[in-house]
Amino acid sequence: MEPFEYAVKKDVRNNPIVREVDEARQRELWTSVGIAGFLVVVLLFSAWQHFELLRHGYQVEEIQRERAVEEEASRRLRLEIETLKSPARIEALATQKLHLVAPGRDEAIVIERVLPAEPPAKSVIADARPTVNLDEAEAAVRVSPRSLRALR
Repeated sequence: MEPFEYAVKKDVRNNPIVREVDEARQRELWTSVGIAGFLVVVLLFSAWQHFELLRHGYQVEEIQRERAVEEEASRRLRLEIETLKSPARIEALATQKLHLVAPGRDEAIVIERVLPAEPPAKSVIADARPTVNLDEAEAAVRVSPRSLRALR
């Protein structure tokens, strides 16, 4: 038989070790975190500006494309208006569809356009003045009745 072995368990007290806070190292840590945060913010801002610039560039291209389409439509419409206004087309429609006849030289009457008269250079506005009773005027002025009758 083998000798009996046993282990003696010694009671070890594991008290928590409290470390002192190293102020310089703590300050250095927060400085590094602040610098890293600032760099991240600058990087994000730069990326945001870049993507906004790209987005605006695409918008400008789209607007220029739309403008070209609208200018082409405007050109076509102006051409159509001028075609519809053409005297030859109007005469053809009048004679063919409406069965109108072109007037002869002695049947045509030329009407001259009358231009309105120009307004006067300076307008005068009439001013309403109160009427005066002659009896009251006589009392106010104190003139003789004889000279007043001469005025009437």
